[in-house]
Amino acid sequence: MGIFSRLTDIINSNINAILDKAEDPDKIIRMVIQEMEETLIEVRSSAAKAIADQKDVERRLKRLDNAQADWEKKAELAISKGREDLAKGALIEKSKVADMADHLKAELEQLKEALGRHEEDVIKLDAKLREARAKKATLQARQKTATNHVRVRKNLYDNRIQDAFDRFDKVEQRLDRIEGEAEAYELGKGESLADTIQSLETTDEIEKELEALKAKAAASANDNKAEKKASKKSASK
Repeated sequence: MGIFSRLTDIINSNINAILDKAEDPDKIIRMVIQEMEETLIEVRSSAAKAIADQKDVERRLKRLDNAQADWEKKAELAISKGREDLAKGALIEKSKVADMADHLKAELEQLKEALGRHEEDVIKLDAKLREARAKKATLQARQKTATNHVRVRKNLYDNRIQDAFDRFDKVEQRLDRIEGEAEAYELGKGESLADTIQSLETTDEIEKELEALKAKAAASANDNKAEKKASKKSASK
């Protein structure tokens, strides 16, 4: 099973468990990123082990190469001394070392392939992790907006709000009754048509009486002036 297939199974199982518990999306986001971070650490750890194993195999191969060269020299020495039996034995040991080297070379190729896969997994997973972190803020913002929207909608359709408006209506009705009572006290206190006409007639009479008083006062003043004139003439004679 590939690292991404296993990661997908882990994430999906955890997401399903969270959804079954009706937990919030923010927790799902954090869980997904945490799973990816932990998997990335695991992949890097496996890659580090593969690198260490590869170096160990390479060192062993180098020693086996040196051993083959050494057995070959020994075979050459034996031949030079006329000891074909020893030369043959040296070549047999060289062949055994060569077989061990072949096995190690095959193991080294497998380690290189594994390391290549680990490197691909690290690159892909690291890219997905950056993408997940970039989306985290957006998803959290969307979640906050959606949560606020649900809360507002819930409050709008909450019976308590309707009850409050019903109480407002009752207060308005009570104020209407109070204002009606105040206006009722003023009923009948206004001037009737007859009262208005009588008031106009009274005003006319007062105006006439006022004009008469003014005329009388003017005549009295004129008489006084005439008397003063007559007195002056008598005195001059």
